[in-house]
Amino acid sequence: MHGYSENKDAYLKRLRRVEGQVRGIAKMVDEDKYCIDILTQVAAVTKALHAVSLGLVEEHIGHCVVGAASEPNPDLRAEAIDVKVKEATDAIGRLLR
Repeated sequence: MHGYSENKDAYLKRLRRVEGQVRGIAKMVDEDKYCIDILTQVAAVTKALHAVSLGLVEEHIGHCVVGAASEPNPDLRAEAIDVKVKEATDAIGRLLR
């Protein structure tokens, strides 16, 4: 089970909303709407995706990293923590690019 499982429905709802916004942007481009209006909508979609991303990072840290820290075998614990923290760090790095 993944850390976001409890909030899966909320994430899916938010992503469906983003999907609708993206379709709306495509329609705006197709209808030759004003560039600034399109850019405003692109910014809104970007912000919504960032919110999803931050939520998933928080879920990863709260579930996966904490889970690794509670590994009962001390020989495996440090490595498990390192792996999960590296995953989070890499994901954050990708979000910041």
